[in-house]
Amino acid sequence: MDYDDVEVLRHSEPAWRLLCAEHAPLLLAFLGRVFVDENIREISASELTDRLDDELYALNERLGAGTFPRQARDYLDDWSNGERGWLRKYYVADKDEPQFDALPAVEKAVSFVRSLEKRDFIGTESRLNTIFELLRQIAYGGEDDPAKRLEELHRQRAEIDREIAKVEQGELSFLDPAGIRDRYQQFAATARELLGDFREVEANFRDLDRQLRTQIAGWTGSKGELLDDVLTNRGDITRSEQGRSFTAFYDFLLSARRQAEFEELLTKVSAMGALAADVDARTRRVHFDWLAAAERTQGTVRLLSEQLRRFLDDAVWLENKRIVEILTSIQTRALDLREQEPDLPGAELDAFAANILLPLEKRLYEPRQTNVIDSENLGAVDDHADPSALFEQTHVDVAQLAEHVRDALTAKSQVGLSDVVREHPLEEGLAELVAYFTLPGERFAVVFDDTEEDSVSWVGSDDTERIARLPRVTFVRRSRP
Repeated sequence: MDYDDVEVLRHSEPAWRLLCAEHAPLLLAFLGRVFVDENIREISASELTDRLDDELYALNERLGAGTFPRQARDYLDDWSNGERGWLRKYYVADKDEPQFDALPAVEKAVSFVRSLEKRDFIGTESRLNTIFELLRQIAYGGEDDPAKRLEELHRQRAEIDREIAKVEQGELSFLDPAGIRDRYQQFAATARELLGDFREVEANFRDLDRQLRTQIAGWTGSKGELLDDVLTNRGDITRSEQGRSFTAFYDFLLSARRQAEFEELLTKVSAMGALAADVDARTRRVHFDWLAAAERTQGTVRLLSEQLRRFLDDAVWLENKRIVEILTSIQTRALDLREQEPDLPGAELDAFAANILLPLEKRLYEPRQTNVIDSENLGAVDDHADPSALFEQTHVDVAQLAEHVRDALTAKSQVGLSDVVREHPLEEGLAELVAYFTLPGERFAVVFDDTEEDSVSWVGSDDTERIARLPRVTFVRRSRP
């Protein structure tokens, strides 16, 4: 970093301008408490105005009237000015009043100011151990020699074996209070930095959404080119440091086992006496803050996807509209030519439009089957014959079916229809299968389960196997009174 780089940052970085603002202490104290300490990601304008108004009243009472002469709403409008980049003022779909959210510059400025505070305890051991462990992971994690990887794994196993042997002999090593505080401070700092990463990832996705809207408004190329450009930009953000951090967090969020383990460890650590002065309410609920931050980031991603889908829908509608306009112009031109040149070669269509059928859309020729009726050898018709025989082509013995079910229920309290059919195959096909559904019986009941499905097969009169899929049918034996 040289002089020119610092000069550019001094004029372009919103966090730097915040530190140099006229009311920087008010900005850092108020915005830091609301958006950083409380991790508020969306707050209505009325609620934020009321909170700032209370803050201004208390400061004017303590520092003297006129210290902050403007109204709270004026300060918020000034801080959300697009040139400053400290607050984001926006509208959501289901609310009439504007909403506010802090931009990453607030998080950066608050973190910098807090780093200037004097600390009564500065731990270095845990950070040195972390650096050493990270170097070991980098060195051996990227090693492609199996022998060296095995050597490192054997070393780790030997250390674990030595630790186990010491514990078995009663030699226990504990962290002293300084070591506990050292590691806890590093944990708390990393947890807060992770929240800042989420806010920056969300801001990056909002920038991408804004670029997408600009591209869509002035796009003249094909949809494929736009999609390729949008997905490439989105992939760049996903592969960035903030994007990888967000992906790792979301993997943690989707793991119920790791969530439970993290909450258990956090509760155990917060109850340690050595950390009584270090544990605060925000750290105890940091996993809930992560959840809120991730949901906000996911909402921004969904907004980007909806915007892309809306563009595609609009583009398809415009293309269809253009096709209709072209067809209408062709019809209009054809009518004009018909009136002007009645002797043009061609044919007349006795319809509003031509019915075009492509050759491959036509079905192949299928010869029709004809039934031969032989009426020469018919006998005399009996006037007293029963015509119902014409409708009873198949006869299902319901009593026999009920007997099959009773036999199956002799050794069991319930039996499925598929088991009964397996023991007694269907002889009359589908009619016999349906008859099982309506079996009357005092010794058993028929139970249907729509959530499960069974398959029943039988061989028809033409030696063709048929399969019926139906809800699970179970016959349950009734208890005798």
